[in-house]
Amino acid sequence: MFILAIWWNNMLLAVNPKNNTPTIFVVNQGDGVREIAYNLRSKGLVRNPIAFFLLIKKLGLDKKIEAGDFRLNPSMTAEEIAQTLTHGRLDIWVTITEGVRAEEIAEILKNKIPTHKPFWKDVLVQKEGYLFPDTYLIPKDADIELVVTLMLDNFDKKYTSIEINENSPFSKNDSVIVASLIEREAKFLQDRPLVASVILNRLNINMKLDIDATVQYALGYNQDQKTWWKKNLSLDDLKIGSPYNTYINQGLPPKPIANPGIESLRAAIEPENTEYLYYVSDKTGRNHYAKTFAEHQANINRYAVN
Repeated sequence: MFILAIWWNNMLLAVNPKNNTPTIFVVNQGDGVREIAYNLRSKGLVRNPIAFFLLIKKLGLDKKIEAGDFRLNPSMTAEEIAQTLTHGRLDIWVTITEGVRAEEIAEILKNKIPTHKPFWKDVLVQKEGYLFPDTYLIPKDADIELVVTLMLDNFDKKYTSIEINENSPFSKNDSVIVASLIEREAKFLQDRPLVASVILNRLNINMKLDIDATVQYALGYNQDQKTWWKKNLSLDDLKIGSPYNTYINQGLPPKPIANPGIESLRAAIEPENTEYLYYVSDKTGRNHYAKTFAEHQANINRYAVN
């Protein structure tokens, strides 16, 4: 036991007490304690990954380690490093999921970034559709200009990665609007180009889009359901006076209604070639398509969620 105690104490000492040169150490989302321990050893920040792993367990810190990046140095003891990993983040991992609207992004940032200010929401709303959904490493002292720049630059990078056919039916701005509709209306990947085809076919014959998601966007936050996307729209909801309501206005809404991912953007740029004018979702979220209203009514009777 004496020899084991000596080993334990020795392994928890600083790697080099005289070296305080800072090293930026990144903890990725999903990293386990064992992986973190071995990464620390590979960076020369702890003496022994097994000892560090056991220390984390002993201190009860395994559930408290945060994802992000940290400023560490070889003069720190294993316990100092362990404690720093629970509160000393320089940058913070923030995940924006596909199909959220700007106000939802503002709420995510409010809960994640210490420097968040209420006016950030207004800035984000102005960039609706172009705030690319992804996981970002954001400095904890970031301002809204930096946050928006990260997302817009990512959008530009992803958009330009799509091979755009010169015969694409939509301009870039309209493609983003259509992609935002697709993102809210198509749960499954295979449905996205088909929803795009329905939108294009309706536009080509001057038929209103009648898309529920545009009404949800126009309605805004629903206090009763605690969501920005109200479920079970009423007939009165479908009559809301808004330029975004595609039940009362022909054509596309004036701006995107959400922030689409790359697959919805790709579907908008190259819609499937079909004759479909209608679709309805079943209880699993899969869409069923029809060329005529009679076929659509039959699909409603068979698949529609009550």
